[in-house]
Amino acid sequence: MALQTIPPRIKWAVDVMDVQPNDQVLEIGCGPGAGAELICSRLQTGKLFAIDRSESGVDRTKRRNAQHVEAGRLTVRQIDLATLRVPVKRLTKVFAFNVNLFWVRDCPDEVALLHERVVPGGAVYLFYEANRPELVPNIVKKASKSLVDGGFRVSIVENKAPAVIGLIARR
Repeated sequence: MALQTIPPRIKWAVDVMDVQPNDQVLEIGCGPGAGAELICSRLQTGKLFAIDRSESGVDRTKRRNAQHVEAGRLTVRQIDLATLRVPVKRLTKVFAFNVNLFWVRDCPDEVALLHERVVPGGAVYLFYEANRPELVPNIVKKASKSLVDGGFRVSIVENKAPAVIGLIARR
């Protein structure tokens, strides 16, 4: 397989998460698998459970990360967050990049599931490309409200190049 590059925006987001070797991570919307590749490369005893609603996203992530799947560090499933029953009882981190769920509609059940599964001191990391600056205030407002209403404390991080906004929701 040809070597696939990891976009700078994904590198920055995963760096912000500060993945530790024993973290138990859920990735929502794994898409082409770049985030999974970086996260898994930092895990030793930890695991990543990656989900996507798209069959092609799941297939791409599995192909790109076959060595991590074989090593038992990565499990990938086609499912949405609303119907997910996380196999990991306690998550240390949740990662999502450009997942619209948290700002396009009310999602109290999904946020409640995350709050239940994320350990105290753990966090949900939501990142959005800020290449349409006019949308950023609405994204931040609505996603923050969803998370705060679900019991999280939210802080915001921003990177100018690449243009990414991140919401860090701590339990």
